[in-house]
Parts: sequence; C-alpha cells; structure tokens
Amino acid sequence: MAQDASPAARAVAIDTLTELGLSTYAARTFVALVELGEGTAQDVSDVADVPRTRVYDAAAELRDRGLVDVRQSTPKRFWPVSASTGARHFERYYRHRVERLTEALDAVEPVDRADEQRGVWTVTGRETVTERVLELLDDAEEEVVFMTVESLLTDEVVDRLAAASDRGVSIRVSGLSDSVGAVLDERVPGIETFDSIWVGSDMPAGRLLMVDQQRALVSVLVEGEGDRPLEPRDETAIWGAGETNSLVVVLRAIFTWQLDGARD
Repeated sequence: MAQDASPAARAVAIDTLTELGLSTYAARTFVALVELGEGTAQDVSDVADVPRTRVYDAAAELRDRGLVDVRQSTPKRFWPVSASTGARHFERYYRHRVERLTEALDAVEPVDRADEQRGVWTVTGRETVTERVLELLDDAEEEVVFMTVESLLTDEVVDRLAAASDRGVSIRVSGLSDSVGAVLDERVPGIETFDSIWVGSDMPAGRLLMVDQQRALVSVLVEGEGDRPLEPRDETAIWGAGETNSLVVVLRAIFTWQLDGARD
C-alpha cells in the first residue's frame, strides 16, 4: 500500500482483516506496516491507532500467522509480507478449514440422505436462493427445465447449466431475452427454448426450476419489509423434492402442459 493511501482504503483493509479473524490491533498494525514497508513499534503507533506497547502483542499475533517477520534489534523492527502474499495466506488458511468442515459434515450426514423432502421449504435472499439453484443443477442427471428473468441468470448459473449439458442432461430454458438466449446458445450446446408462461403477467417473477421431474424450486422477487428489510427486489423461494412432493407435483403438471406433453 502506498504511503499516500487513502483513509478509505485503509479502513477497508482493516475491516476485511478483522472479518478474516485478526484482532483489531493486529489488523491496524499489519496495514500500517504494509504502508510503511517496515518499521518499529513507534513507527506503527505514529501512523496507526495502536498504542506502542500493544504493537508488540499485535506483531506477535501477526508473526504466528506468518504475516510479519521480526528483527531482533534495539528497538525491534517488523517487516510485513507483501499484500499478495498476505492474501494467499488467508486463501490457504480458509480453504483448509472449509475442507475440514466439509469432511466433518460429510461424516455426520446420513449415508442415504432422503430424496423425498416432506413439505415445502423456504429460502430467503438472492445469494441463498442461487446456492440452492446451483445445488439442484449439480444434482441433475436427466433433465432441467428452467424459467428465469434475465437479472438472475448469472455467469455461475450459466456455467452450471453448461456443465449439466456436458453430462448429457437435457436443458430446456424459457423467460429470456433474445440477447441472453443467444449467449446460452453459445455457451450451452443443445439447449432448447420454449414460450414463457410469464408473458403478459404482472407476477414479480423470479425463477421456476424442475430437475429430473423430482426436484422443484419457485421464486419471486420481493420488496423489503419488517424489522430487517430485504434489499429492494430481493428474492424468496420455496422448494421441495420427491416424486410425490406437492410442489414437485404442481410444477411438473405446469411444465408438462407448457411443453405440450413432449416428455414421456
């Protein structure tokens, strides 16, 4: 970080480091050292809101993380790793922990997870809904029928559709503009399109997804309300799984009618 770094850049760096697990003093110390290049406790205290005596504790925390080297001089001097090295450190640190978490959760999850989900489940928030959509697409083995508005068709969703197509899954999509349809034709070979049931509707449509006629998700765009208002035009969804699940049965009937009974 340059010595004339803006206060806003410093604040973002410090906030992010604390979110990644550093103490506030350690985060401030690291950012100050990156800005200085190297320095003593007094140097750090002069440019950061850290008492000189607390810089030593902060430096010890950073040293244990592999983010700072210490020269045993009088006074001690501290040298930070580069910004890119620091970023890679946190990437490795959290990737390792995510892998451990995944292994632990896999160990406690039932071996035969039930395919039939009793009732209909609610998902709130665009990112959370997208994660559920991606999970359903990853599980597709035979067929995906997908209706969506353009704003929700992210690159990640397109990539998962393409991956499903590469596995031999039939992909049928609707509710898209001509420009987006052209992108899908290029990135998802063999994709089929059909007429949207949303044409002329005032429904705040989001997504309708049917996977293998066994799993279904329906979402709408919503306005914020209540004590913790959602962002304007956020998303909420319901989903279910299983041949006799009520949502699956209804959506299967809608798509069968919409597609003129083209499936078996």
